[in-house]
Amino acid sequence: MSGLDVRGVSVVYPGKPPVTAVDDASLTVDKGEIVALLGPSGCGKSSLLGAIVGIVETTAGTVAFDGEDVTSTPVHERGFGLVFQDGQLFPHLTVGGNIAYGIHSLPRAQRDARVAELLELVGLEGLAHRKVTELSGGQRQRVALARSLAPSPRLLCLDEPLSSLDAELRQRVADDLREVLTASGITALMVTHDPAEAERVASRVLRMDAGRLV
Repeated sequence: MSGLDVRGVSVVYPGKPPVTAVDDASLTVDKGEIVALLGPSGCGKSSLLGAIVGIVETTAGTVAFDGEDVTSTPVHERGFGLVFQDGQLFPHLTVGGNIAYGIHSLPRAQRDARVAELLELVGLEGLAHRKVTELSGGQRQRVALARSLAPSPRLLCLDEPLSSLDAELRQRVADDLREVLTASGITALMVTHDPAEAERVASRVLRMDAGRLV
């Protein structure tokens, strides 16, 4: 199958008693599709996203991409990107340095060209040498998005990427996010608790509640 194929994935965190965060979840995301996982806090959507990326261990089920089972594949070999809530940028690096972090092995000219291309894509042309500490919240999230896109991941996962922004800015950046994801043609899965945000960014919305896709 082309794209992401998740089958019967469960995540159980150890404890007394154990906590089932994800319960037998199955979903697909076609190549080039943008899908949102929508649900309240604590419903398991971030745990499911983490299981797909590989940073959360699955108890059952499989994760595959383009027909290749990656359930046991290490995180760095899956070819998936991840954008966190707060961006997690490196404050000691410039905008360009942050974006180039995942492609440092490329020749300098090729790396600089990729950074320039992504700065244009996210609407931050000319800011390569700016300190990330001098940027607004919306600009920082655009840098985080550009950094995650730099290695050309086959799947981009976004965990509440706009939740740290105020309501007015969130709407504007949501529109920008959809535009960037669509322009890049990337396959994307976004977690959010905001129905309006899900509708603005995604082409399809899946609802999650108490660990299950409903």
